[in-house]
Amino acid sequence: MRKLIEFDDDTFDKLKQLGRDRMATLQELADEAFADLLKKHGIPIDLKDALRKSARLQEATRLQQGTRPQDAAKPRPAAANAARKRGRKR
Repeated sequence: MRKLIEFDDDTFDKLKQLGRDRMATLQELADEAFADLLKKHGIPIDLKDALRKSARLQEATRLQQGTRPQDAAKPRPAAANAARKRGRKR
């Protein structure tokens, strides 16, 4: 997708010089700048970033509720007692 962005002459000259110094195109500079802006505001850039953010939110929710993933795998005492009464092993 193409969009037009207008720069004043001084800013454009500085961006061109920065691009020359870093051997980067103006498009690469713009991509880096917009990626940094999105990151600053907590907006995922791609699917990988979105999945990382989602996993962090789930972990934070678990910590606030006082549960851990290991706790989910352990049988609850009531269930263990009921299994014993039926003559089954845990």
